[in-house]
Amino acid sequence: MPRPGGLSSPKEAASPRQPQNSNDSPGDQSNIRASRQMANIGVDLPGGLPYQPWLVPIVKERTDNLAKDDPHIRCLPDNFVRAYGMPHLLKFVHTPNLLVMLNELNAGYRQVFTDARPLPEDPNPTWQGYSSGKWSGDTLVIDTIGLRDDTWIDWNGSVVTQAAKVREQIRRPDFGHLEIQVTVDDPKAYTKPWTVTLKQRIVVDTELIDEICLENEQSLQHMK
Repeated sequence: MPRPGGLSSPKEAASPRQPQNSNDSPGDQSNIRASRQMANIGVDLPGGLPYQPWLVPIVKERTDNLAKDDPHIRCLPDNFVRAYGMPHLLKFVHTPNLLVMLNELNAGYRQVFTDARPLPEDPNPTWQGYSSGKWSGDTLVIDTIGLRDDTWIDWNGSVVTQAAKVREQIRRPDFGHLEIQVTVDDPKAYTKPWTVTLKQRIVVDTELIDEICLENEQSLQHMK
């Protein structure tokens, strides 16, 4: 679908502090593409993600059946970790005390309090969790807890649980890119913490589009 405005941007120009629209898509500036980590977020980790034994057969089954039970396919919201790798634009709206991430898919949103407030002790589990961030030099550090159990973070069916603590370190090395280092500490799902770096392309001079999953949805009837 064509978008208003051009998609080209000077990648090596000076980096402003506040990010704009972002999507992981190196190469051709005329297309929005998915991340190489969309299917397997741990593709670059030696040995893959360190699953707990109970999660290994679940991920295998989900991979073998082509993720037919994926919440994304059923039009449920994408967790922010997964959204970074999907082919849908995110728009960052940054105020002094709040960062709002808008997802053009299903008009989704996430809010990050950037006043360094302490995380709640027992937050109500939600799709995006409860997030608090602060600046460390040119890097925005965000800590998140309060995620739902069995929240998918890739097509293979890897998950985070209510026990997860997620830290994002977001920096803008130049005008056209974001680097997002994600560390997941979830002892319920993984045997040790793990870290991946998600490289995002910033898309300027364009707008989010309406992309509503349930509008003309035809997948579920073929997967029953």
